[in-house]
Amino acid sequence: MENTENPSQEVNIELSADVADGIYSNLAIISHSPNEFIIDFVSVMPGVPKAKVRSRVILTPQNAKRLMKALENNIKTFEKTNGFIKEQETNIPFNFGSPTAQA
Repeated sequence: MENTENPSQEVNIELSADVADGIYSNLAIISHSPNEFIIDFVSVMPGVPKAKVRSRVILTPQNAKRLMKALENNIKTFEKTNGFIKEQETNIPFNFGSPTAQA
């Protein structure tokens, strides 16, 4: 008997050369609404007071959760092979273009 409820589908994914080069990001800013999660990838350089969003990814809440689980799984696999990833504290001021308070 054939399973027609969940047929196996093959997806052909194309990766163009400009996207394959990727972007460098050392900061991700995550925000959300009831319908979507928005992840802005930023490259902050030391001593430079301004940084630009280099890429934005918008996900449904369900796909955001799937991404979180996939990242957790990949980090566990990475750490089994390469050792524990030490987290670093960062002191990045966040004013998002608005003036900073002065006393």
